[in-house]
Amino acid sequence: MQADTTIGRATRVLALLALLALPAWALDLDTAKSRGLVGETSSGYLAAVKPSAEVDALVADINAQRKAHYRKIAVDNGISLQAVEARAGLKAIEKTPAGEFVNTGAGWQKK
Repeated sequence: MQADTTIGRATRVLALLALLALPAWALDLDTAKSRGLVGETSSGYLAAVKPSAEVDALVADINAQRKAHYRKIAVDNGISLQAVEARAGLKAIEKTPAGEFVNTGAGWQKK
């Protein structure tokens, strides 16, 4: 009976460790780009090339961070958010390495 209790505890500990390790397995931006899951757009934001719950969550998180940064730049320089977004989009597309996806308004293309 004590062996069953020990095995049960060990199982619960392993399950807990697996749950705690999930964020370490989470998709990051570089991996998503290199796997062709997301790409840069001319709007200055990411978009999902191959949507999934994980990809969509990554895109939403990165885009929220970008928008906050773009707003700060716009306010600090007295220009519109749209101008900052457009410029950021051009720069991001220019900096995108070959083999990754971009969308300049004509659909997804590998650069």
